Amino acid sequence: MGTREIHLPEAASGHERPVRADARRNVDALLRAAMTVFAGAGVDAPMRTIAREAGVGVGTIYRHFPQRSDLIKAIIQREVDACVAAATTLAASQKPADALASWVQRLVDFVATKRGLGAALHSGDPAYQALPDYVLGQLTPALAHLLDAAASAGAIRPGVDAGELLLATLRLAAPASDGDAAQARRMVVLLVDGLRFQAEEGANTGVG
Repeated sequence: MGTREIHLPEAASGHERPVRADARRNVDALLRAAMTVFAGAGVDAPMRTIAREAGVGVGTIYRHFPQRSDLIKAIIQREVDACVAAATTLAASQKPADALASWVQRLVDFVATKRGLGAALHSGDPAYQALPDYVLGQLTPALAHLLDAAASAGAIRPGVDAGELLLATLRLAAPASDGDAAQARRMVVLLVDGLRFQAEEGANTGVG
């Protein structure tokens, strides 16, 4: 796919041995705790604060994430993977137009995940260089499938470029990373409604 996958250290790579259930739970707890702590205290928050929030020892953090950058990359990858999985679930459970609209709202949740991470992600640290390619490389195909289904159903206009729409959505959702998810949701709704409007125009002109 042309993207460089960012593997979680030890717990998620699975190259040497299966991950124990308790180790997986520890990793999940650490990632959730880190998201909470970073959102409130910033990306330089002490690791012991994250450990306390997760209910584990500090050594557990460093065993799974030797560097702070490993933890931050794992947070982003986890949320990207959740977005990709959500696209499949929504496509199977909702009408194409509704699945597209719901998934775009899911992107707002993803952008909100970055709250508190901006200082690290925009620091120029080489550790994060692969993240943009990973994010776009995983999310663009997921969006393309939803767009194709909605276009085939006549719910949106055809020919929408998934990559361009993804970038537009992420930019409109940017306020969510500053704590204003409500504004971001309103803006992305307008974006999706625009696609529907043109599809309705096309349907009307074809009525003979």
